[in-house]
Amino acid sequence: MKIRQKLTLQFFLLTSVILLLFSLTVYLASAKYRRDDFYQRLESRAYSTARLLIEVDEIDTDLLNKIEEDNPVSLPDEKIIIFNYKNEIVYSTDTRNVILYDDDLLTRIRTSGQIKTQSGRYELMGILFPEEFNRFVVLSAARDIYGFDKMKNLRTILILLTGIFLLLFYPAGWLFAARSLSPISKVVDRVEEISIASLDVRVDEGNGKDELAHLAHTFNRMLERLQTAFEMQKDFISNASHELRTPLTAIRGQLEVLLMKDRTDKEYRESTAAVLDDISKLNRLLDRLLLMAHASSEGAREGFSEVRIDEILWQAREELLKHEKEYTVTVALDENISDIENLTMRGDEQLLLSAVTNIMENGCKYSPDRSVRILLSHDTHNILVSFTDNGPGIAEDEIERIFESFYRSKSTASVRGHGIGLSLASKIIDIHNGKITVTSRQGEGTTIRLIFPAERFITV
Repeated sequence: MKIRQKLTLQFFLLTSVILLLFSLTVYLASAKYRRDDFYQRLESRAYSTARLLIEVDEIDTDLLNKIEEDNPVSLPDEKIIIFNYKNEIVYSTDTRNVILYDDDLLTRIRTSGQIKTQSGRYELMGILFPEEFNRFVVLSAARDIYGFDKMKNLRTILILLTGIFLLLFYPAGWLFAARSLSPISKVVDRVEEISIASLDVRVDEGNGKDELAHLAHTFNRMLERLQTAFEMQKDFISNASHELRTPLTAIRGQLEVLLMKDRTDKEYRESTAAVLDDISKLNRLLDRLLLMAHASSEGAREGFSEVRIDEILWQAREELLKHEKEYTVTVALDENISDIENLTMRGDEQLLLSAVTNIMENGCKYSPDRSVRILLSHDTHNILVSFTDNGPGIAEDEIERIFESFYRSKSTASVRGHGIGLSLASKIIDIHNGKITVTSRQGEGTTIRLIFPAERFITV
């Protein structure tokens, strides 16, 4: 069963039950009102008749009968019987003896003071009417012909209207379900337009407040994650195919030249060493591409733990100098650092190590003396790391572009590289909620500054 049919059926059942309960409540309340009102009238007739007979000396039973015959307030088919303390009838309009009673009924009336009951088709009201020297019991009975006629009419009207409304509820429920599901239908139509080639399309979030808006917002967030994943995959494939082609072509060319004729042992060793060097660089390129893909993924933050940035710097220095022995890396700590908590942050150790290593390597690579100076400090809430080199500097119009993947500055085009290091470092700094700034003047070197929030100032 479709959702629209389910909603229609639920709407129909719910409104039908409410309508039936409403109709039943109205009928029962009206029936109670009719009964209470009629008994009140019976009680009033019983008291008024008893007072005339008992308290007015001038009125006897014959005169009272004549008065009651023309009394406009008499009830339909009214019967009144008055008993003395011996349960003897002193007055009665029940000439045909249609009112059924016994001594037990009279006793109960004397005990309780008042009784409401039925006597065949008659509604009977029994009251105790005390007098100075006697205790009279008055039975007042009548048929509420007009009241039952009104109840019959009310019952007919309620049944008729209930039937009509029940017939209208189903189509009304069908329209209600269609209107309620209209936003979902729009979402479905919009989703059908989305494909791999159009992941930038988003679902309309409506008023942004109700449950459907929340659903659309959640779906849009999922689309953003999918789009990021596809773009990351696309970029990785594009980057890999772009960057791997050159070293692979070089390796293939060296091997083809090597096989063109016989070589001496020395030439074989030199060629093999050159191929191994290219393979080593290719391996480092692949590592950086994989790290870039990992840094671009949403799961990069899942492995965060407490790390000390000074230990990261020393480890990065050691790894860099192990491969590039001609480089010089100087690490200095600000003299105001007195607590290791000021150097602790939350992050991924391997990603931070890669970012710091790339920035160190860039500084050494482009400095004439192959050196970079690092200063570790902190302010009120942040850890600060500055990398300063003696390179040619970066033109002002190129500073914003140095963090683009595979971008190479004109001033450094002669230096061998891939243009991945700073782009990867920027992504890693970003997922650690850090900032990276660049200060450079041509001919005077460059300073790259990293700003990380310290662990003790991070609130969860």
